[in-house]
Formats: sequence, C-alpha cells, structure tokens
Amino acid sequence: MSIFNDASDVANPKKGHRLKDIPAHDPFIYSHPEEKVYYLFTSGAPNIHGMERYGVITYKSNDLIEWEGPYVVFTIPDGAWAHPQHGAWAPEVHLYNGKYFLFVTLHHQDKKLDDINDIPLPKHWRGTCIAVSDHPAGPYQLIKKDGPVVSAERMTLDGTLYIDEVEKPWMVFCHEWIQTVDGTIEAVPLTDNLSDVDGESVHLFSASEASWVTGEKPDGYDGTIYVSDGCQLYRTNSGRLIMLWSSYERGKYVQSIARSTSDKLGGPWEQLQPLVKGDSGHGMLFQTFEGQWMLILHQPFPMPESRCHLYLMEETSDTFRVINKWE
Repeated sequence: MSIFNDASDVANPKKGHRLKDIPAHDPFIYSHPEEKVYYLFTSGAPNIHGMERYGVITYKSNDLIEWEGPYVVFTIPDGAWAHPQHGAWAPEVHLYNGKYFLFVTLHHQDKKLDDINDIPLPKHWRGTCIAVSDHPAGPYQLIKKDGPVVSAERMTLDGTLYIDEVEKPWMVFCHEWIQTVDGTIEAVPLTDNLSDVDGESVHLFSASEASWVTGEKPDGYDGTIYVSDGCQLYRTNSGRLIMLWSSYERGKYVQSIARSTSDKLGGPWEQLQPLVKGDSGHGMLFQTFEGQWMLILHQPFPMPESRCHLYLMEETSDTFRVINKWE
C-alpha cells in the first residue's frame, strides 16, 4: 500500500517536475537518509491542486532536479478548530523520538478578534498546529483538534521545532505584526510528546531590531509596521546557534540571519547581514546526502507565481553564507 494519500486528492500527480514548474510558498525539504529521498513540503490549496480543502502536499526527488508529485500528506480535518477553507501555511517536518511531526499554521477567519490597533486589516484566529505520522510522507493526524499550540487569539505563525542543549523541545514562532505592529519571534517550551505547551513563551527579538528592516506603511495606516516571518534554527559545527528569518526592506522580501551571542535560545540575538534579497525569503537549510549545505526559499512573494530556488551554502565557524545560486 502506498504511503501517500490517494492520488485523486490532487490534480495530476506526475513525475518530471522541475522547481520552476511547482507553485510553492514557504518551502521545506526533509532529507530522508534511509530512502535517499528528498521530500519538499508546501501548502496545498483547492484552487491550485484540486483538493477539497486546504492542507499540505509533498513532492519527492532523488536528485533535487526532477520531482514527483504532488501528493497530499495532510488536510484540515472535520471537527478541528481551524476552517478547512481558510488556508494552511508554512508546513515543515521534523523527526523527533522516532516519529515525524508536521508543524503547519492554520486559520479561522470567522473567529474575529477585538481590534487592539488601528491597522485596517482583519484580525482572526491563527496559529501553528502539530500533527504526527510514522513516515515523513504522512498521512499526518493532528495531535489536538481544539486549538493550536499557542492560543489562537495571539495570531501566531511559522512555528518550528527546536531541541535545546538539555534535550528540551521548544516551538519557536512568529507573533503576527497585524496584532503586534512590530512583529516578534518568540519561543514556548513543549511537553516531551509535543502535545502541549510546558511553560510561558519567551521573547527572542523584534523585527525592528534588524538595521536593514525599513518597515512598511499599509494603506490606511499612519504608522510603520515590521514583519517577522519564517524562523528556522541551526547549530554550526563549532556550536554557534543561528536563526534564519525574513522581513521586508523597501517593500521587498529578504532572507536574513541572526545569531545568539550566548549560543542559547534565550539570546541575546544579534542581527547579521541578509543572505538573499530580490523579493526572496522564508527559507530553510538542509544537507544533501553528500553533506553539502543548501538553502531553499521562495521568490517572488505571492502565490501562485512564487517558486522554489536553491542556493549552495558554506558553513563557517560561526554562521552560514551563500556560495552561489544552484537552481
């Protein structure tokens, strides 16, 4: 029996895709060492992929050049707090304690929040959920259906898994600028089975702390907002703790990087120079089966025009840097 959901869940899964052919946003690659297969995860949408409801899809490849798919690995189930027609953002998959955990941001636009600022954009329930599977290609089942990891009223997104130096799991996430004006990146401790929070959230930094972030001025709003987006954490061979994240510089999406001066999650965090500009961002690092570090991100920002792009990366003693564009 196939590990994938029935192919009728999506429109025309097939072999031979190139990255330039695949509409993708907030891409994430999991390298499966036993199978020697790369799994590319991205949002699945009814209007693009022929699905009945929003969820997560994957493509698979042996060489990062030709991809097979798309296949559905998760859809928003009946009975969940999130609305099945209101989107699924920023999926990513992590192996933890022998299981595969999918982090994905879901929404319920009909669950309105009281306006706490005068940004003229709707505020509603939004938050990252965690689902689990025995295989990276799913199918994934929500661990809890009654709400996201952090309260849906906080409008959080882009949650990612981080395991600290004493093996404690954390979810690092962004707190939405629509609600905070100056978007933040925060972390919350999780229980050992990732089923619930295990303490209060910790503030790591705000988007405006990066000198290159110019901020944006939405139509109908007199102030300046600062976007925090797409956090991912990695540790170099020398033990330095770094974070990828994205924001905007003069209206263009930027892939940036920060580093903890203490090499611990609590920071303080220093902002380094951006890695990739040109309306590119929400990237993540992974290693090929030959040990080469690579960065995948999307460009330009909006779907369905956005596509994945790959960059060869170099790991230095205290950070990662771009060598050149690969695809």
